[in-house]
Amino acid sequence: MDRSNLASPLNDPIISRLGYLLRRASSAMMADLGGGLAAIGLRPVEATILILVGANPGCIQSDLGRVLGIKRANMAPLISSLAAKGYLAKSPVDGRSLALTLTDAGEAMRSRADGIMDEHERRFDEILNGCDQGPLRAMLTAIAAKGEDQSG
Repeated sequence: MDRSNLASPLNDPIISRLGYLLRRASSAMMADLGGGLAAIGLRPVEATILILVGANPGCIQSDLGRVLGIKRANMAPLISSLAAKGYLAKSPVDGRSLALTLTDAGEAMRSRADGIMDEHERRFDEILNGCDQGPLRAMLTAIAAKGEDQSG
């Protein structure tokens, strides 16, 4: 059957479900951000790590993982990759913990990523047409915190 001539869209009974809308909104935002960051050879998670390390020099990998909700086994290759690219320096703290700092190249890349993220935020601010985002951000923060409570 040729469906290209069908004029009516599918009935979407889940469009009013919060989780569905959050996932669709997140997908749209992350695709936009991913496209911008790909231009400088980073993925959103890598850019986020560089920004966090830049704001918290000397932090350790496990702390980053907790903040980002990334398991230890998944953080290790991310950190190793950023270090191999010359963006992160590691120095021993105690036992097996390593303090992370940005190299000069890492600081330059963090700055570029931050600029791309700022532009990304501006594009979505325009979509929201100047609406007060405070309540939306508060609600999303509450949902994220609840998810952290359940996973921890």
